[in-house]
Parts: sequence; structure tokens; C-alpha cells
Amino acid sequence: METITTEQKIIRAADKLFTQKGYAATKTRDIAEEAGTNLALLNYYFGSKENLYKKVVQEKLRMLLGAMGPVLSDENISLEDKISSITENYTTLLLENEELPIFILNELSVNRKLFEEITQNTRQIAQPAIEKQLKERKMEISAKDLVVNTLSLTMFPFVAKPLFISSGLVKEEEFVEFITGRKEKIIGWIMKTTKK
Repeated sequence: METITTEQKIIRAADKLFTQKGYAATKTRDIAEEAGTNLALLNYYFGSKENLYKKVVQEKLRMLLGAMGPVLSDENISLEDKISSITENYTTLLLENEELPIFILNELSVNRKLFEEITQNTRQIAQPAIEKQLKERKMEISAKDLVVNTLSLTMFPFVAKPLFISSGLVKEEEFVEFITGRKEKIIGWIMKTTKK
């Protein structure tokens, strides 16, 4: 059985409350209560709500970037396999964490600097490898367009899920099947945009 430290309990509680309420509406005493601890321990481990928030956001971004960075920067992985891997990894990650894209979008405007610091390294490592592969294959799409298109096609259904459900476009009980059915199609759609 996994032993969860007090620090991990606080992070999990903060993650849950920040996701549900957002940064501004989440109180440190609510986090401590959710974690089954007290404010003194929360302050001991993190010093402030802002530091705790940064830790939660960093972990969420690591989840996102962890699925993408190593694949994108490896020149031995074909573009098709990169698109497939990103689509597969993100679909799996987002089915397990459906709130993640909304959380990131909501909080991006509040803490843009934090997001920039975390994402810059992945872009700097991955972009040259993708650009080299695109150039070698004489494909007329930029690395940034390839990544944005792949992420957009994969993530947008999670962001728009409430709209899809409320409009009747997709039923709640069909959502997972709808999402998983898109994975193979995304590769084809993206590769069509790379042709001359």
C-alpha cells in the first residue's frame, strides 16, 4: 500500500480545490481541511498559497509536457509516430484528467510567467528536431503548426465537452468512444496538411 506524505496530501487537496474553484476562490484553510491537516503544516511545506499553486501547476504541466517533450525531440521517431504518440498519450492523459485543459486555460491568464518558464525548455528542445524532419521530407508546414494542429485536434474536444453534451452532439456515455475513435483519424488529418 502506498504511503502518502503530508506534503503529497496537501498537493492533492490543493490540486482538487484549485481545479474546482480556481486560484482566487481557494482559501488555504480549505486546502488544509481537505488534506486533513492544519495551516501551520501547509505554511511549513509551501510558505504561501502562491508557492503551493505553483507546485500544482508545475505538476500538471509536467504531466502535459512529459507526454510530448521526449517524443518531439527524438529525430529517430518519424513524424507520423510523433503525431500518433502525442495523440495517444494526450488522449489517455486527458481521459484520466478531463479538467486539465480547462484548468490550464483558466489559470494561464493569471500566471503567464510561470507557464512560460515551464514550457520554454520543451519548445527549445523539440522544435529543431521537428523542423529538420519537415525539411528533410520537404513538407510545407512549420513545426509550430504541426504541434498546434496535433494538440488542438486532441485537446479541443475536452475543452468543448460541455458544449458537445448540452447540444446533443455527443452523449455523455458516448464521449470516451468518440474521443478514442478520433485518435487514428487525427494522424491522417494532420499528415494531409503536410503535403505539398
